[in-house]
Amino acid sequence: MSRIIISVYVNNQSGVLNRICSLFSRRGFNIDTLSVGETEDPNYSRMTITMDGDDYARLQVVNQLNKVHDVKKVEILELATSARRELALIKVGVSSETRQDIISAVNIFRCSIIDYTPEAVIVEVTGEATKIDAFIEVMKPFGIMEVARTGLAALQRGNTCMLDK
Repeated sequence: MSRIIISVYVNNQSGVLNRICSLFSRRGFNIDTLSVGETEDPNYSRMTITMDGDDYARLQVVNQLNKVHDVKKVEILELATSARRELALIKVGVSSETRQDIISAVNIFRCSIIDYTPEAVIVEVTGEATKIDAFIEVMKPFGIMEVARTGLAALQRGNTCMLDK
């Protein structure tokens, strides 16, 4: 089993996300991450879906997605030829004793503090999932209060585009 990154270009209409998620559920495939947003054309959205699976699962998902009316194009993104990022917001408890250690870790990981109170900070971490996982591990001893992750966003490298204009 390996990580599969699927990019799906869909009509930007209500119910499309539900139909896509239902397709995965009916076939017994688990979605690990899901990121959806409007594209450069407000009539379309791009979904980036990650899942674990083998070659059969990959083929099955692509074939099933291509049957959905609102799907315009489906691509499998390979790790070597795609740019990928994830965003996480992590709220960490702080005290006068731990504040400087947390700020040092934020600087080492090239993160940003986006909210600061005497009791807690919210840190924005952007990058590969492994970077976010590592930062979370470093913050655990300080007391993570909450974590919100976006899921993967990915694009094919170079000048190729999913839909030809």
